[in-house]
Amino acid sequence: MNASNRLTGTVRKAALGLGAVASLGTLAAVSAPAQAAAPAQCQGDLSGGSWLNVEVTGVKSSSGLMAVTIYADDSSRFLAKKGSLDVVRFPAKAGTFRGCVKLPKNGVYAIAVYHDADGSRKLNRSGLGMPAEGFGFSNNPSTLAGLPAFRSVRLNVSKPGLTTRINLTYP
Repeated sequence: MNASNRLTGTVRKAALGLGAVASLGTLAAVSAPAQAAAPAQCQGDLSGGSWLNVEVTGVKSSSGLMAVTIYADDSSRFLAKKGSLDVVRFPAKAGTFRGCVKLPKNGVYAIAVYHDADGSRKLNRSGLGMPAEGFGFSNNPSTLAGLPAFRSVRLNVSKPGLTTRINLTYP
């Protein structure tokens, strides 16, 4: 085989190799998971690394705001003053409210929701310190004996677009 044929063979192998690499790139682009689309009725900012669709049931009125508070997977920060990652407020809607909240990434979070019926941007409390407005938590733990344990409200968001349903409890 002369030098010209060897060079042609080398160029042909290189071209085949590049074609295979290009095919793998196309395959990877096709098989990459797509970001889940938000439901049409889901309002909110989805610009984070992940997001969660929050459905809140049992909302008594459309007055005020629905406050969705997001906590990192850290029990020492759960319900602590300035312990949340974010608080997202939406106009309240009687019956079932739906809102989408952005998350920094997929992972474990805790969600607390309250119906800020008077729009004061804070949870009103009774003289005994108990909530005076509707409230609820991810995984809907019982609150008859007081605030839920952090382990009972932990929510694994393994991919964008998951839905969690939270039932409000009113005093």
